[in-house]
Amino acid sequence: MKAFRRIFIAPNFFLRSSVSAQKNSHQTALVHSEYQPPAGFEAFPVGIHHASTVLFPNVAAMRSRDWREKLGYTYGLHGTPTSFTLEARLAEIEGGTYCRVTPSGLAAIVMVNFACLKSGDDVLLPDNVYGPNRELGAWMQRDFGIAARFYDPMIGAGIAELIQPNTRLIWAEAPGSVSMEVPDVPAICKAAHEKGVLVALDNTWSAGLAFSAFEHGVDIVMQALTKYQSGASDVLMGAVIVRDQALNQKLEVAHMHLGFGVGMDDVYLILRSLPSMKLRFEAHDAAARKLAHWLKQRPEISKVLHPAFEDCPGHAHWTRDFTGAGGLFSVIFNERFTEEQTDRFVDSLKLFKIGYSWGGAHSLCVPYRMKGMRENWSELGQLVRFNVGLESVEDLMRDVEQALAQM
Repeated sequence: MKAFRRIFIAPNFFLRSSVSAQKNSHQTALVHSEYQPPAGFEAFPVGIHHASTVLFPNVAAMRSRDWREKLGYTYGLHGTPTSFTLEARLAEIEGGTYCRVTPSGLAAIVMVNFACLKSGDDVLLPDNVYGPNRELGAWMQRDFGIAARFYDPMIGAGIAELIQPNTRLIWAEAPGSVSMEVPDVPAICKAAHEKGVLVALDNTWSAGLAFSAFEHGVDIVMQALTKYQSGASDVLMGAVIVRDQALNQKLEVAHMHLGFGVGMDDVYLILRSLPSMKLRFEAHDAAARKLAHWLKQRPEISKVLHPAFEDCPGHAHWTRDFTGAGGLFSVIFNERFTEEQTDRFVDSLKLFKIGYSWGGAHSLCVPYRMKGMRENWSELGQLVRFNVGLESVEDLMRDVEQALAQM
């Protein structure tokens, strides 16, 4: 038995005794463990590093590290190896240089606005802008003295006429997340840059896979990682990606002042999903196009708003600039159907669940009241947006068919 005890406790696999004399109680030993795992462990998953406090080897190291540079670690709010890895991978996918993750897509939008705008400035937003971004514009105008104006998303180079001396930022969405217009992003960027104005793009719809924003002139790319990057409808996160170092420094300062942090368990979930993102995106795309083509033949539907379809506003821009479409599109019902009837259609769906967002495995469906969302909306029928998940598209068609019969 004594020999067994010597074998069990002697190896330094459990403890190293370099400062063990300083630990005079079990309590201190529980707080200060000297064990270090052996080096050389390799596996596919990225390690999850949780931290609020980050330790420094000495005072000089603490004073020399700059949280604005990702050359070391300073505090958990500014990142750990886990979040640094995700940010580097997102920048690679988007073709950018710098990336910062945020607690949500909306948080990413807020960070861009507060990095680029101050009281007295002017920002232009497309009329089909993401709803919370529209509300944010109204809030900035009311409480922060930042003018927020809305433009026709199909204006293209004509946006030059709207740019004022105090215009600092132009937002674009490609396409609009509900009405699906595809803007002429290169023309907007060219007009903006000729007058020294930055362009920020919500590139969530393409996940950085189907539209190379920086190659088309965009300065700032924002994405909601909640969608395809997560792929499981279980994570809220956003990202802002840029190429310019000076612009990145402004974003880093805004990120710090706003106190935006993300949980490393959520970061890990995004990292785990990234290897399959392109395969899932393409599967969503193929199924959505098949369902959209089928719906286009239905007498109940007057228009299918899918960028890959010729009658969708901005289809020519999509054909020129995009390489895919994902799983999100909208339809407009024949004007003879009332809101009550289209609501009954949505309520009758079995596989399509009612809920916001997209990019997950489960199909979703949401009706929208467009006249309350847009300044200029001329379509007469009711709009319903579909997110096509990863179910069998034939089963989804049968589901839609039985729901149409309930109208």
